[in-house]
Amino acid sequence: MTESPSESVSLVNDDKYCSIIATIPEIPIEIVSHEEMALLEAALLSARSCLSSSSSSSAIPALRSSRFHTHVRSVHYITALSKRGFSGSNEPDMEDLGDFGSTQKKTRLPDSFLLRFRKKKGLSVTDITSTEWCEKQMEYILLGKPRKVNRAMKKGSARHAKLEEEVVKKVKVSVESVEDRWALKLLNFIIGVNQLLFEGLTRELPLISYVEGIWMVGVIDEIRMPVAETGRSPLLVDTKTRVRRTLPSDPQRRNGRLQLMCYKRMWDNLVADNFPTKKFFDYFSLNPYNMLSEDIIERTANLGFPAKTLEDVLRYYSNTCSILPPAQDQMLLRYESQQDNSVLGEDHFAYDFDWLEKQIHGCLEFWHGEREASYTPEEERWKCQFCQFASVCPTNANLDSSSLSPTNSTPSSPTSSSPSSPTNSTPDDKPSS
Repeated sequence: MTESPSESVSLVNDDKYCSIIATIPEIPIEIVSHEEMALLEAALLSARSCLSSSSSSSAIPALRSSRFHTHVRSVHYITALSKRGFSGSNEPDMEDLGDFGSTQKKTRLPDSFLLRFRKKKGLSVTDITSTEWCEKQMEYILLGKPRKVNRAMKKGSARHAKLEEEVVKKVKVSVESVEDRWALKLLNFIIGVNQLLFEGLTRELPLISYVEGIWMVGVIDEIRMPVAETGRSPLLVDTKTRVRRTLPSDPQRRNGRLQLMCYKRMWDNLVADNFPTKKFFDYFSLNPYNMLSEDIIERTANLGFPAKTLEDVLRYYSNTCSILPPAQDQMLLRYESQQDNSVLGEDHFAYDFDWLEKQIHGCLEFWHGEREASYTPEEERWKCQFCQFASVCPTNANLDSSSLSPTNSTPSSPTSSSPSSPTNSTPDDKPSS
């Protein structure tokens, strides 16, 4: 197998731990023309016809016929994805979706948003908080309108990188497969947890957990382990930076709380040994016995937990989770000024399991395709002033489009949004993960 370019690996300053981040090399995609598609369809339909008219047992041909029909739709969808270019975007272009509707009236894009856009990836905490902020905005983004990144968001991301550098340093490691990538994510968690247990602090800790029948992924800004208490339970912390020296609006604070509560739910599921290994391998199409890259094998050996396969790494991962306590019910949101990194305020709040369940269930109704995307409630319609899709959103059809046009300094996502009053129009910084 051809080795991919080296990727970033994070190491703690004292070199006792390592935390690894990697991506997978892009796979070339062959673009299929409309003429070629017509030939493929004809061949598949012909095969289906032959099978259905076969003189053998009717049950088997019927099943095969259904599979061929499914494949016809799949080929259509793959063609749309192949046309979206190689920019790294995970969503098909809007013009591609529109072309489907006009040329293939009986063919619709299959499945829910979850299966169409998050299959083999998992639903991120960012997806959940963005959906809570505005489902219609999330729908526009999924259907090919990329979220704009403004200056405030860039400065916020830079601040988070700076905070991470205070406890880790980055080196390079090579990855050769999707199994390598997931092994590195799991190793990141193991190493970060070791740092937490021995030093009382870790940052940018990756999480993957099975919640409400779906795989959720995210990255916790900061975890603290109090040392003065007899019962040591991790404190989950998230830091948000703001352009102006003002505190966030209620919807922003609610969205930030949702983010941290999702992390606690994911963490508590892991420490309760609720990680269905087989479902993990199946959902992400992973081979547990695939040999990891030589670079990863060497690094795990040096770190004291030698692993040669993803299954080996997952065993260490499960053992690490088993020794951890649940996260504290109390959580902390910190708000900093982007001007000088001074603390503007802190939001200490308690975990609310029932409220979180309601939020997640409502979010999953949208992602599972059980209902249409809802609009921002009337009392929070001020968000539309800072949304990049305001001019095309049906909810603003009767409003003056010029008054809804976003500017470069205004946000369009839940963690980079403006509150309801002009004197408090400060965006938070970094998209949650």
